[in-house]
Amino acid sequence: MNDKPAIPQAETFDPAAHGWEEIFNHTAFGDLVGPIWRRADGDRLRFGFIVAPKHLNRAGNLHGGMLMTLADQSMAMTARAASGAKSHATIELNIQFVGGVKLGEFVESHPEVVRATRSLVFMQAKMFVGTRAVVTTNGIWKILEA
Repeated sequence: MNDKPAIPQAETFDPAAHGWEEIFNHTAFGDLVGPIWRRADGDRLRFGFIVAPKHLNRAGNLHGGMLMTLADQSMAMTARAASGAKSHATIELNIQFVGGVKLGEFVESHPEVVRATRSLVFMQAKMFVGTRAVVTTNGIWKILEA
């Protein structure tokens, strides 16, 4: 007998049917947290994932660590594109959780470059489930190549 309450699940969203492409990063961590999806929206990149049971915390909500992972990865890939595909590293990441996320929902990250110098890329992103804001975040990436 399972005495845990059922976790409500959102209607399933199919990213591929809506023009998203799966990112294959071929790392154990990427396999653990993914799949993460990417889509071009004009000249901007968008990233997202569907909340799976592996992403939930004890309360049955999306774990904040997964939102931090999406923030880091989406802003890093956008910073890399802005720096001409140079290697870089996250040196600061700030995040504000402004809404909860449930099983089956599709979380979408909208990263953008705030400023880029020869050695640093300053980023910000907002994350949404549909039109509902769930995260605001910003960070700094150090460009490692000259």
